[in-house]
Amino acid sequence: MEVIEVDGHVIQITHPDKIIWENQGITKMDYIQYLLDVSSYLIQHAKERLLMIWVYPQGISGKKIEKRSVPQTAPKWVSQTFYKEKERILLNDRATLVWAANYGAIEFHVPFDTHKKPDYPMEMVFDLDPPDDNSFDLVLEVALKLKQLLESLGLISVPRTSGSSGMQVFVPILPQYTFEQTRKINTFVAQYFGEKLPQHVTLERVVSKRGKKLYFDYLQLWRGRTMPVVYSARAKSEPTVATPLTWGEVEAGIKPTDFTIFNLKKRILEKGDLFNLITSGKRNQSLDDILKFIEKNKV
Repeated sequence: MEVIEVDGHVIQITHPDKIIWENQGITKMDYIQYLLDVSSYLIQHAKERLLMIWVYPQGISGKKIEKRSVPQTAPKWVSQTFYKEKERILLNDRATLVWAANYGAIEFHVPFDTHKKPDYPMEMVFDLDPPDDNSFDLVLEVALKLKQLLESLGLISVPRTSGSSGMQVFVPILPQYTFEQTRKINTFVAQYFGEKLPQHVTLERVVSKRGKKLYFDYLQLWRGRTMPVVYSARAKSEPTVATPLTWGEVEAGIKPTDFTIFNLKKRILEKGDLFNLITSGKRNQSLDDILKFIEKNKV
């Protein structure tokens, strides 16, 4: 056991030498140190959103357990809120982040809205899911076309790896549009790609029916559904991380495995927080004109 102090809270780290990523020999303490290194950026995206953690008691090769409510064993200082008759975890501070990692959390996921203003997403998101691990070039190609379309609609966007096999494109918006309104735009964009690139893109949600096509997921953006927090690690064979990118990097070509807990601290020091348009330096964009256009054309 190892004892550390985080923002005035003493936390006893159980089994600090426990190996989480076996191939790289990454221990629990290595992982916690990574989280502390990126904590201010990760928490910016998770703050005031109902947290869902994936706990891996036996490491990433073992069974995962989904947790949303505050465990009875959690200390009282763990950030939380009473929501729909349950005490739900909020990832609002570094001590809660370290507590969750010590508890066994490897992945941190949040919904699109905050508990203070439910049903009004903080961003629009398009999820590009390739048919296999060898199709990331297709993801890059579609992402760049998506950027161009969004720009034609007057919207800036931020790409990021999912930390797994795909990529997401985030669009910062004013938190004044309902899930139903943002779904209209997501549907409009997805149908456009389905019609323009039918040989490469599918809107089929059933995995077995997608064939070798990229799944353009426009349905994930909905109440109660979640996505990994930016800079969250993923429970993969390599310690990959959900990492924001520049559009120049997308154009030049990258792989999800390029970004791991080994190099994210240096990357942020060199490039800054590329997700700040979504979080701390949020660019609030209006969707009014796009919604009027869709309504007028009955798309």
